[in-house]
Amino acid sequence: MRQKNMRFVWTGLGLAVLGVLFFLGMMGMMPKSNDPAAMMRTVGQVSGVGIGIGLALVVFGLIGKKV
Repeated sequence: MRQKNMRFVWTGLGLAVLGVLFFLGMMGMMPKSNDPAAMMRTVGQVSGVGIGIGLALVVFGLIGKKV
């Protein structure tokens, strides 16, 4: 039987939520930017990496470790 690592799961979910909130928050600053397309491209990459790491943590946490 494997034991789930809930610290990984909660940290991963928190990181994914922060990535989404970062993306949505930066959309409010987009009209004020000199180059909105480049800014949103960078913001999308950064938030995508954060969400990806968060989802990987969730998967590893749910797989768990041997007892």
